[in-house]
Amino acid sequence: GKTFESCAHYKDNLKLFLLLVLVYEVHVYTGAKPGAETDSNVYINLIGTRGDAGKRKLHRSKNNNVKFRHGQMDIFCIKAVSLGDLEKVLISHDGAGPGNGWFLDKIVIKYKEGKEDQEVVFPCNRWLDEYQDDGKTERELTANIVTLILKMFSFCLAQLWRVQVKTGGDSPKPQECKRTLVIYGSKGKSDELLLSPQTPGYVCFLPRATDEFIVETGDLGDVYKIRVSCDDVPRFEGWHLKAFHLEGLHTKQELNFDCNCWLSLNREDELVKEFPAVRKDQKTLPVYKYVVSVHTGDRWGAETFANVYINLYGERGDTGMRKLHTSLSKGRKFRKNKVDSFLVEAVSLSQLQKVVIAHDGEGYGAGMYLKMVTVKESQDSDKEWVFPLWNWLDTHLGLCETVCEIVTTGGRLTSSPKLPEINMKSSGLWIMDITGSDLSNEDDPISLSFIFYGSLSHKKLPLQVTGKAIQIKDELADIGSIYKVQVTGPYSVLNQPWHLDLLHMKHTGTKEEMYLVFDCWFNPNEDKCVELPALYADKEPLPVVEYAVHLHTGDLKKADATGEAYLCIQGEKSNSGKRWLNSRNSLITFARGQVAIFKIKAVNLGKLNQVLVGFKSLKKDEWFLEKIVIKEVFYPFSAHIFVHNDWINKRSKKDFVEVEIPLKETSVAPLLTKNFDAKSRGRWQTWMYCTQVPENVPDIQAVVFGRKGKSPAQKVQNLNDNPFLLTVGDIGDITKISFVLSGLCLERGIKLHKLLLKDLDTKQELVFHSEARYLFGEDGSETVTELAAVKPDTPPLREVLYSISVHTGTLPASGTDAEVFITVFGEQGDSCKRRLRQSNFESGQVCVSEMRAVDLGQLSKVLVEHHDMGYGAGWYLDQIVIHESGKTDGKYAFLCQQWLDSGVGDAQMERTLK
Repeated sequence: GKTFESCAHYKDNLKLFLLLVLVYEVHVYTGAKPGAETDSNVYINLIGTRGDAGKRKLHRSKNNNVKFRHGQMDIFCIKAVSLGDLEKVLISHDGAGPGNGWFLDKIVIKYKEGKEDQEVVFPCNRWLDEYQDDGKTERELTANIVTLILKMFSFCLAQLWRVQVKTGGDSPKPQECKRTLVIYGSKGKSDELLLSPQTPGYVCFLPRATDEFIVETGDLGDVYKIRVSCDDVPRFEGWHLKAFHLEGLHTKQELNFDCNCWLSLNREDELVKEFPAVRKDQKTLPVYKYVVSVHTGDRWGAETFANVYINLYGERGDTGMRKLHTSLSKGRKFRKNKVDSFLVEAVSLSQLQKVVIAHDGEGYGAGMYLKMVTVKESQDSDKEWVFPLWNWLDTHLGLCETVCEIVTTGGRLTSSPKLPEINMKSSGLWIMDITGSDLSNEDDPISLSFIFYGSLSHKKLPLQVTGKAIQIKDELADIGSIYKVQVTGPYSVLNQPWHLDLLHMKHTGTKEEMYLVFDCWFNPNEDKCVELPALYADKEPLPVVEYAVHLHTGDLKKADATGEAYLCIQGEKSNSGKRWLNSRNSLITFARGQVAIFKIKAVNLGKLNQVLVGFKSLKKDEWFLEKIVIKEVFYPFSAHIFVHNDWINKRSKKDFVEVEIPLKETSVAPLLTKNFDAKSRGRWQTWMYCTQVPENVPDIQAVVFGRKGKSPAQKVQNLNDNPFLLTVGDIGDITKISFVLSGLCLERGIKLHKLLLKDLDTKQELVFHSEARYLFGEDGSETVTELAAVKPDTPPLREVLYSISVHTGTLPASGTDAEVFITVFGEQGDSCKRRLRQSNFESGQVCVSEMRAVDLGQLSKVLVEHHDMGYGAGWYLDQIVIHESGKTDGKYAFLCQQWLDSGVGDAQMERTLK
C-alpha cells in the first residue's frame, strides 16, 4: 500500500504506474541459538536498483500462527512496484530491554518477474539485541556472492537490439514526451526501454522520419509482441506511429511490426499500444479490445475520484499497467453501485489468470469498495472472466492497500440464454468437464468428491480421477439453483500431488454455462476441502471469504489435549464442510491457556450461527475448549463468539466426539483499520465542479458542520474543479456542508457534479451525498443547499423535508409584508438562515412553508427575524410549529406571542424561540 501511495505523488510521471507490481515472498529464518526467538514487531525494507519498498511491518506469517520462534522459518508477502535487482535488505525490530532480542539466521526473498523465478539470499547470522553482539537492533544485509554471480551470468546473456521507428507524415511536431518500449518473448519480457536520442540535441520522431535506437535486454527467447507507450503530458497532440522494426544484433533475429496508428487521447485512442510480431512462418497473434468492467460496491463511501489503473495477466504475458480513462457507461466513473466498462487494447493474452488493480488515492476515504472486475475479449464476446474482491482499496480500510492482485475464480456467460417459454423448465443434464494435471499409468485413480450445493438441497458425486481430463454427466435434480461447488478428498492414497485446474459445466436444457477455476493441489497425507461460487450471467457471485478461527483452550489443570480434530462452520446460507485441523498422519496439540488460529476459505456463509467441533484422542485426552472466535481475515470488524466452556471427550467411548456450539454474541469493532499518521488542523482542500453556472457567478458561502461545532462562513472561490482551501477549525468529525446564496434567488439551479474535501494533514477524503444534484434547487428558488458527508460504510445523515407552520397572532395590525427569515437548531447543527417562501403573514393566518435540510436530530430552538423598518412593518408572531413532512407525530411547537417590531415593546425584530 505505502509503496504505491508514494507513487501517487508522481502523477506527472505515469511511468511509475506502468511498472509491474510484484509480490515478494520474504522467508525469514530465526536462528537455533538459545533465546533466538522474539515477540517484538519486526520491520523490513527491500532495496533494489529501482528504489526501495519503504519500511514495512511483517504482520502475519503465512505458515505459522506464532512468528519468529526458535529455529523457525516464517513466510511474509510484500506487494511493491518492481524494485529491479534486489541488492540490500534493511531489517529491524522495536524490542527493548533484556530478553527482547532476536537472532536472525538469514532472509531469502523469492519473486517472479516475467517468466523467471528469482531467489535472493541475504545472510545475517547475528543478533539484533541491545544486550548482545554490537548492541544494534537494525542491520543492513547484502545479497550473498552466489546471487551476485548469477546476476553477472544473466548479464552475460544480454541481447542488443537495433530498433527502427517510423513516424507518419501527418504526425505533429514532436513535443517533450517520454516514449518507451517493452519487448515480450517466450522467456520473459524486457524492462521499460526509453526511446531517446543517443546524440545530444538530436530531435526524434519528426514527421516522415525513421529513427534508430540501440537497446539492451535479457534473453527473451522468441519475441511475439511489443508495447509502445507515451507519457500523459499536458497539450500532447499525439504521435502517428507508422512502423517498428527490431533486429537482434547477436541473434540476427529480425521482426516487423505493422503499426500505422495514433497514440493520443484527443482522438479517443490510448497512449499505450501493443503490436504482434509479423512472421512469414507462423500466424500473427490477434489484437483484442478487452472490455474491462469495474464493479464498484453498494456501500457508503464506495466511490472514488482517484485515477484507477489495471494490468491484465494471461498465459501469454500481461498488458502493463493501464489507466482507465473513458468509461463506456454514462456519468461519472467509479460511483457507488455502478459498473464502468473500459476498452484495453492488447495482443491476445490467451487464458486470463489474474488482474492487478490500483488507484492513486491517498488517505482514509480516498479509496473505493470494489466488488469485482470482469473481463471479456471484445464487446461482442458472450463469455467473461470474473475477478472478485469484495473489499476496500483504501489506505486505512480492509486490506489497507491501494493496489491488489485478484486471481480469477472462473468464467460465465455475459447474458442469460434466451429460451422459448415452453423450454424454460425443460429437463436436461449438466455436462461437467474436469481438467487437471496428468497421471502416470502406474498411479492409482484419485478418489475425490464433488458436492453441488443448491437452493433446495445438495448432492455429492464421487469421482475417480484417472487422467488429465474427465467428463461426468448428472441431472443434479431436486437441488434447485446451484450456488456453490465443493471438492473434497483425496479418499485414496496419493503417490504424488495432483492439480485441479478447471471445472466446466454446461446444462443441455437451460444452456447455462460456467467455468470454475479451482487452481489447487491435492497433496498426499492431506484432507482438502475447497469451494467456489457458481457463476451465472446477470447474477453477482457470492464472495469467497477467508475466516480466521481462534480456538481458545481453557487455563485449567489438564485442559490441554493431543489428537485429531476438525470443525464445520454453519451459517444462514450454508456450511463450510468438514475442515481438518491436522494432516492425515499427524496429530495436533491444543496447549493449556493458548489460542490456536486456523484459516478457512469458504463461499460466504452469511450470518454465522453454529460451529461443529470433532475431536478424537488416542491417549483419551480430555480437552477443555473455552470458546471459539471467528473473524473475516480481510474485514475483521466483527467477531463471532461461540462459548463452550466445557470438556470435550470427557468419559466418552466414541471414536470422535462432536459438539455443536451455538453463537453466543457478535462484537463489532470500529471500521477504521489504521489510525491517522497526523493530527488534523482543520484545513481542507476542496474541489467543486458545476455546470449551468450563471454568467455572473453569484456570491456563495460555505459553512462546514462537525460533531463539535461549525466553521465560519467562507466564500466558494470557484466551481470549475480548481482546488481552494476551507479552514474549518476544530469542529470534530464533519457531518455536512451548507452552501448559502447571498442575494437574490437564481433563475435555475447550478448542477453539481463533484464535491470533494481532502484534509491536508491526515489525507482523509470526504465525498457528499445529494439526492438532487443541484445547488439551490433545480429551479433556483432556494437560498441554502445542504449535503451530508459520506464516510466509508457509514450511512450519512438523511435528508429531511421539514414542514414549517407560522401562526400570526390575532391582535390588530398583527400581519406583515416583510420578508421573514428562520434558522432551525437541533442536536446535529442548524439549518443556516432561510427565507420563508410564503409571504402572506396576515392577522390570524397560518402560513406553511417547506425546508429541505440534512437531519437536524432533536430540534431545540428557532431563530426568527425580519429586517423591515417603519410603519406597518411590525409583526405579532404567535407560534411556529415544525414537523417532518408526511408525518403526523413528532411536532415541535415554539411559542412566541410577542411583537417583532422596531417601534413596539422592546423594539426587537428577531427572537429566539425554545
